[in-house]
Amino acid sequence: MTLKAGQRVVLAADTRLTDSDEVAGFVVGFLSLAAGTGGTVEHVADHQDESDDVREYERLKSLLDAFGRDMPTETRRQLEEKIASLEPAWNAFQERAPRVSVRVRFDNGFILDGAQEDVFVPA
Repeated sequence: MTLKAGQRVVLAADTRLTDSDEVAGFVVGFLSLAAGTGGTVEHVADHQDESDDVREYERLKSLLDAFGRDMPTETRRQLEEKIASLEPAWNAFQERAPRVSVRVRFDNGFILDGAQEDVFVPA
């Protein structure tokens, strides 16, 4: 599911916002939002966690694709070997689903920022 800014959503499950508060050694409570609490998506952020190996793979692969046919044979072979050594990191990156976080302003005034989008369902 892909949420969009301006979309109405509700919490899919009870969501704990704080750890237990203690006063003089006694647990006073904690803050949660109940499942079904409605709000509006204000911002959606797509987080691509690219490692240095992934960025290097992209750079070298682009270089090979663009200039490989004009490179000396030995240089092209070395470049292909380096790309092959980076392929496991590239494949792992491709298999991961991108992480998406949202900022939601609830009808009760609370704002939840940086929450994973799968915590919400469309209203």
